[in-house]
Order: sequence, then structure tokens, then C-alpha cells
Amino acid sequence: MKTDIIYIGQNDYDLPLFESQYPVPCGMAYNSYLIQDEKIAVMDTVDRRKGEEWKQALKTALAGRQPDYLVVQHMEPDHSALIEWATREFPSLSLVASQKALQMLPQFFEHISLEGRTLAVKEGDTLSLGKHTLRFLMAPMVHWPEVMVTYDETAKTLFSADAFGSFGTLDQQEDDWACEARRYYFNICGKYGTPVQTLLRKAAALDIQTVCPLHGPVLEGDALQNAVRLYDIWSRYEAEKQGVFVGYASIHGGTAKVAEQVAEMLRARGVKVCLMDLTKEEVSFAVEDAFAYGKAVFAASSYDAGLFPPMYNLLHHLQAKAWQKKRVALIENGSWAPTAGKVMRELLSGMKDVEVLEPVVTIRSRMHEADIPQLEALVDALLR
Repeated sequence: MKTDIIYIGQNDYDLPLFESQYPVPCGMAYNSYLIQDEKIAVMDTVDRRKGEEWKQALKTALAGRQPDYLVVQHMEPDHSALIEWATREFPSLSLVASQKALQMLPQFFEHISLEGRTLAVKEGDTLSLGKHTLRFLMAPMVHWPEVMVTYDETAKTLFSADAFGSFGTLDQQEDDWACEARRYYFNICGKYGTPVQTLLRKAAALDIQTVCPLHGPVLEGDALQNAVRLYDIWSRYEAEKQGVFVGYASIHGGTAKVAEQVAEMLRARGVKVCLMDLTKEEVSFAVEDAFAYGKAVFAASSYDAGLFPPMYNLLHHLQAKAWQKKRVALIENGSWAPTAGKVMRELLSGMKDVEVLEPVVTIRSRMHEADIPQLEALVDALLR
């Protein structure tokens, strides 16, 4: 870290599901930082799971001094769990947060008493620590309404809350930051592209050399430039990758064969294909890839006069995360009363700027030679 900025975050190697829903095979980092100056500012706390380790790291970094400020950028419990402890442990500590965050405090800490110990900041407010001056920028709905980010004018460092975060502990990060950062972004912040764009415009007016997120690695240099480039693409819902996402949900293998056939047709035309079995792949990975590509093929079996649940689950998640600006082809399978196409079309019709190509290709139980021409026509229409 830069001079005067100490990392006191913690790695969680044993967390099975982040936010009780997202698999994190490489664990999770809860990032927290301390700025040493004439006055000391602690930048967020961590999840209660790693509370004892964080307390020790904080006391070691303080080296006998008392912290003056605890900057609360985000009230989600994986970053705020130790606020009440910190206010009891350090009686002279003041909380610095947005007005909305301070209003939320009693929701999480029923008996907390902070009279005279809070500093509500708004857009552009500054706080001097001595050599370091902190400037606060409001970032509502990135991805909660109380969020703010903090720019250290001296260190040219942005403490970015959940923005630019990623899954994984800091010692088990993939070489490709974008891999788990993309899955993190679309599953957690994906719905909030417009607020992210607003924050990017604010950040563009600053001389930022380092970004310190609340999850994932510190970003500098080329890595930071690439992260900003990708966040701009992701938050505008543009296609990051050229190619087609082919997601399928097959009960007995018939629909899988059709999806594999379509994938081969696309590859024969020189198109990159991401082929995913939704019955085997966890949905957050499917959400990530469905966002990354500008075109998609959804192939699903009919089920209980509706849609096979793994496909329904994906489309429900995409709808919730504001999936948009896509061209989609649909394939349904049904042995006696195909219904999957109707349900998929209805789900997609509520999404912004999603073009569903007609007609839906219907397969009866298994793919037959007579089905090949209409699959070829579907591929042609998708690529046109």
C-alpha cells in the first residue's frame, strides 16, 4: 500500500456462499484500510465472520494510538459488522458517513448510542487528517442507497466501496481480474448501470492512481485502466465479447443435442460460442456469461405445461438484473404440448431492448433431420 495507508482487511477461506447465494470457490476478501496521519481514519470494518482477526490487525496498525474517524462507506453487514464494537472500544471515535447511512445504523445496531459522535457528509465535503484530505462522493444505488466513496486527494486513491470489487481471497485471485469481477458485478451491481455510470463520470474528474475496493485486489496502472474500461462497458449494458451465449436446460438429453448442434453451426461460421448446461452450472456463472455476449440462444424443455426450472431460474435472474440490449433466439422441446417457448418469450418481453427472433424453433422429443433447416435459419437470423 501507499505510504500512510495500511491494509487491515481479512481473507475468508471457508465461506461457502457469499450473500448466502453466490458460490465462492476461492473464498472472499473483506477489505478494510487505515490511514495514518495527524488524525487516523479507519476505512470500513469487515464481516463478523472475521471480526476477531480484524480487531487484532487494527490494533497492530494503530500501534497504541487511538483512531479519530471510522469512515462508513457502505452499511451492508459484510463491511459494517464491527461498527458498534469500534465505538465502544474507542470512545473518542467519530463515525463519518452519508446521512442515509447514519439513518440506517439503528436498523443494524439497536442499542448503539452515538450522540455527538457522527459526521454526516454530503457530495464534495472534505475532511482533513493532516497531510491527507478526504473528499466524499455520493454513490447511491451502487448498489445500496446510502453508499458513498472516498477520494484521498493526497494519495490520489479512491476508496470505492463495492465498486470494482471481485470474488476471491487476495492470495487466490485469478490472473484475469475480470473473470470473478465480472461475475461479481453482474450478479450484485448489474441492475444499477445508470448509477454506476454516474459514479464513473465523477471519478473521471479526479486524478486517481489507485482504487481500493471493499472486495478484491487494489487496482493500479494498467489493471486500473482495464477495470475502468470494463466497468464502462458493463454499466452501459454493451456486449463485452463478440460471440453467442448458448444456454440450455435439458431433462433427458434431447434438448442438449439440439443446443450442441446449434453451437457447432455457429462455430462453423467462425463465431465464438459459450455453451452452458444450466442443469449443471450454478446460475451466477450463467448470468455473467449471458451479460458478456450480445447474442444468446436459449434452448429448454417444456415442463408441467410451462418451462423447465433451470431455464426459468436463469431468465428470472436476468430479468432481476436488468439484462438488456440483446438479440435472442429460442428453441423449445416438447413431446406432446410444447410450452417452453411461450414462457421464455413472456419472460423476455419484459426486458428492455431484447429482440426475440421469430419463429421459435420447436423440437418434438429428439432432433430429426427435418429440424436441421430451421436450426440453420435460426442461426442465420441470429447473426444477420
